[in-house]
Amino acid sequence: MIDLKACPLWLFRLLPFLRWWPGVTPQTLKADSVAALTGALVVLPQAVAFATIAGLPPEYGLYAAMVPAIVAALWGSSWHLVSGPTTAISIVVFASISPLAEPGSPQFIGLVLTLTLLAGLIQLAMGLARLGALVNFISHTVIIGFTAGAAILIASSQIKNFFGLDMPRGAHFHEVLIHFGTHVADIQPWVMTVGVVTLVSGMLAKRYLKKLPYMIVAMVVGSVTAAILDVQLGAEQTGIRTVGALAASFPPLSVPDFSLSAIHQTLFPATIIAILALTEAVAIARSVAIKSDQRIDSNQEFIGQGLSNIAGSFFSGYASSGSFNRSGVNYAAGAKTPLAAALSAVFLLLIVLLVAPLAAYLPVPSMAAILFIVAWGLIDFHHVGEIFRRHKRESTVLVLTFVGTLIDLEKGIFLGILVSLLFYLYRTSRPTIRELVPLAAELGNPRRKFVPHDIGAPTCPQMAILRIEGSIFFGAVEHVQQHFRNVDEADPKKKNLLIAARPIGFVDLAGAELLAKEATRRRKLGGGLYLVGVQPDFCEMLRRSGQVDTVGEDQIFRHKGDALQSIYARLDNEICRTCKVRIFHECHVALPDGTPRSISDRELAELAATPTAA
Repeated sequence: MIDLKACPLWLFRLLPFLRWWPGVTPQTLKADSVAALTGALVVLPQAVAFATIAGLPPEYGLYAAMVPAIVAALWGSSWHLVSGPTTAISIVVFASISPLAEPGSPQFIGLVLTLTLLAGLIQLAMGLARLGALVNFISHTVIIGFTAGAAILIASSQIKNFFGLDMPRGAHFHEVLIHFGTHVADIQPWVMTVGVVTLVSGMLAKRYLKKLPYMIVAMVVGSVTAAILDVQLGAEQTGIRTVGALAASFPPLSVPDFSLSAIHQTLFPATIIAILALTEAVAIARSVAIKSDQRIDSNQEFIGQGLSNIAGSFFSGYASSGSFNRSGVNYAAGAKTPLAAALSAVFLLLIVLLVAPLAAYLPVPSMAAILFIVAWGLIDFHHVGEIFRRHKRESTVLVLTFVGTLIDLEKGIFLGILVSLLFYLYRTSRPTIRELVPLAAELGNPRRKFVPHDIGAPTCPQMAILRIEGSIFFGAVEHVQQHFRNVDEADPKKKNLLIAARPIGFVDLAGAELLAKEATRRRKLGGGLYLVGVQPDFCEMLRRSGQVDTVGEDQIFRHKGDALQSIYARLDNEICRTCKVRIFHECHVALPDGTPRSISDRELAELAATPTAA
């Protein structure tokens, strides 16, 4: 018996399942077995459908849900994530390889295996390089837009099977619509009948028979309908094709195409699939972890997904990722450890050995109808509506990602990421800058609080107070500098500028240089630049950049009270003598040179009642 407590840390990193394996008990094994059997029943029709989307023989979807699922469960970090074929990955595989080879052909399968291997290697490399945080740069809006676009492409790819039409291979979305519109008269009525019956039965089962897998119900109804039509009219008259019997066997060993041309053709789509699959897997793992109160290691998930795809490419599987449906079912069914996901692959194999011959009776139009339902369920209408109602910029990201996906699925997600990052950079390059004034307070109260300046309210004629809410980095320098210059250009007497720096996130070298130049410029004007509430990282950047002396350490303050007392002593005595605004507490005590001010009780009461008194 190995003492796991005495094992070195590197062993846990190499074999992460050692962390949870000691927690497997007869009780957890029973719960995991029940969840695994449930998951196997769910994945059976899904895997066949997803393989059809990918342009592969149906059994390849089943193979992708076996060995890859076991590897991902053992080397991932999530307790409940279940890996295997998914809709989005399947449509990307088809869109990437169908222009290169005939779907289902040996050449097509070889390229898919190469694609899967490269995607796994990229994922593994990203995990080993600790790049798990990169998935945070793919916004939820981009995923929604991409998924909606992929759903439309899935539906369009099945139009030919649903209506019994002949369509050119690898046709784009608009070409499919044009071809359909010009060949409506060629629709095969009995093929469409089977598709419609399957579609309606699947929708009804999904709504009213929630305890039963709607895909299986729809498949049975569609198969019975097709069998009745074939018996009554004859198979040649109906024109209804079937999927064909599945191979009832263990996942056979396979060899990817290692030729330079195959690697060159599949490298870019492999990168897309790697990123998309990682985004799916980590997002699903995190969403389930919120419910199970578990911490997810994104880097370990990258490694687990990478190893699963590498293994899948040598066991007749195609690119896989985490599945939201199966992971949710796994959690809801009471899974306790990742062993449930591994056992589901074993149970799936046993089920396939029993039911594989029945696939010979599954009509192709029934599969198309099921994929229509899958595609409809992929579109997140709720969040799409929320985005269009509330977020103008996010709506732009959503539309561009959606349209880009329809035009070129491989590049659509990158277009969405690029646009969302551009919007983010635009927002961060324009930090909010507000002019502040002291809040009304009783005279003599040492508490200092600034509030946003209302138009028409009095301000100090010699000094402006600005609060910068954001970061001063190279992209924001021009925006911040323009606000600084607007202060004295609007009123040349305001030669002094106090910056409330507490909300500033960070300052880079360009930002530090901007502050130094502004401090120098204001000294030449006869005033000064002052910073209050400066964070430690802010000060450290000023020191490392060598700009702290230019700004002046005596002009950097921790508290507003200290800053105002020091700055007031540097103001123009004559302007303060005739000033009637007097918004600071110091204005009512003495002039900047220390000469006491005389004030009546009536004036004191009036000042105390004035909104801008402080």
